[in-house]
Amino acid sequence: MDVKFIPTAVHGVLDYIVAVALFFAPVIFGFQELGGAAVIIPMVLGIGLFVYSLLTRYELGLFKVIPMPIHLAIDYVAAAFLALSPFLFGFINEAPNAWMPHIVVGLAVLLVTVFTQTVPSRSAVES
Repeated sequence: MDVKFIPTAVHGVLDYIVAVALFFAPVIFGFQELGGAAVIIPMVLGIGLFVYSLLTRYELGLFKVIPMPIHLAIDYVAAAFLALSPFLFGFINEAPNAWMPHIVVGLAVLLVTVFTQTVPSRSAVES
């Protein structure tokens, strides 16, 4: 059994959902008043994820410039940064609603990335 069982099309759907959720996380989880890195990091990562998803060579990429393995490498780095950000920027001592989304979403994205296939369907690459 191959460990890479998440198709790139499913990964693509998750990319856009997570991008929007990250951008709005400070409002959704009620930590927008905290300001600083706690607020800026998920918003910037959400915008970044949206942009590089549009540029990825997979089913939901619009411009199909970035190969899927590069997309996944960016996912690994961004997700690890998100999960570590409460420690790196010192907001781990704030209320859990301010730091827990960073850690949980970061670890979830890492898991999804580990299990995502690296080759999109043939039609996604050709279009």
